[in-house]
Amino acid sequence: MKRLITLIASLALVGAALAQERAITVASTTSTEQSGLFGYLLPRFTQATGIGVKVVAVGTGQALDIGRRGDADVVFVHDKPAELKFLSEGFGVKRYEVMYNDFVVIGPKADPAHIAGGKDVADALRKIAESKAVFVSRGDRSGTHEAELRLWKEAGVDLGSAKGAWYREIGQGMGPALNMASSTNAYLLSDRGTWLSFKNRGELAILTEGDRRLFNQYGVMLVNPARHPGVKAGDGQAFIDWLVAPAGQKTIGEYKVGGEQLFSPTRPTSRNATVLTVMLSASRINPSPSASAKSPLLVSSTMAVVMVRV
Repeated sequence: MKRLITLIASLALVGAALAQERAITVASTTSTEQSGLFGYLLPRFTQATGIGVKVVAVGTGQALDIGRRGDADVVFVHDKPAELKFLSEGFGVKRYEVMYNDFVVIGPKADPAHIAGGKDVADALRKIAESKAVFVSRGDRSGTHEAELRLWKEAGVDLGSAKGAWYREIGQGMGPALNMASSTNAYLLSDRGTWLSFKNRGELAILTEGDRRLFNQYGVMLVNPARHPGVKAGDGQAFIDWLVAPAGQKTIGEYKVGGEQLFSPTRPTSRNATVLTVMLSASRINPSPSASAKSPLLVSSTMAVVMVRV
C-alpha cells in the first residue's frame, strides 16, 4: 500500500511539473509590455488554456531575429513590411492581424518647433528638423523606429545629412525613450498605448496626431516548425487562435488606463465594439486631401474593413 501511495504521489508530482512546463515563448515589442497590455492579457490566456507565456520584449527587428533563430514560438510585432519579409523567408507560418492603435508625435508644451495642433506628420517633422529642436529616436530597429524612419523620408528630410546634436538615437525601448524626452524636453514619436500608460510626462504632451500615416497595426505569427522543430507549434497556435477569437479580442478591447482604451481589436466582438472601433478610427486616422482613395488606411477603407471582419 505504501508503494502504491508513493507511486501515486510521484505521478502527481510529475504531472504538476509537466503542467508547469507547458509554456511558450513570445518575442514581442516593448510597447505591448510597457503599455501594461501583457500584464492584463496573458494571465487571462493562461487561466483559459493552462498555457504559460514567457515574453521577450525587444524592438520588432530584434523580435523577428529571435524568431529567425528559433528562440521563440510566436512573434507579436508591429512592422508589416518586416513581418511580410519574415514570412517570405519561410520563418513564419501565417500572419494574423490582432489589434491596432496609432502613433503620436510627443513634444514639450513650449513647442519650439511650432507643430502643436497640426495633423500633417511630415510637416511636423520638417519643422522639427528646420528648427533643430531636440528629437529622441529609439534607434533600435523597432516597429516604432522603422515607422519614424519612413516618416522622415516622407517629410523629405535626409537624416544622413541633417542629423546633428539635435537628433539623439538611444538604442532603447519606448519607455526609456519617453523618459529621455521628458528629462530633456525633446520631441519623439511614440505609440499611443505606451504614452497613455506613461506617468513621468513632465512638460510633454501630444502635439501632432490624426494623420493616416500614423496608423499602427500589430500582427502575430507562429514561428515555422519546419525550420525549427523545437517550436511548440500546438501551444503557440493556441495562443494565436485565442488572440483572434472573441475572448482574446474582447480582452484587448477591455484593457484601459485612466479610462482610455489603449488598443482596438482588429475583429470587434459585438455591434457596439464595431461602432466604437469605427469612431476611434474616424477620430484618429485623418487622411490628407491628396491621399489616394484606394489607400487601405483611409477612414472609409478602415471602416469597411472593420465592418467586414465582425
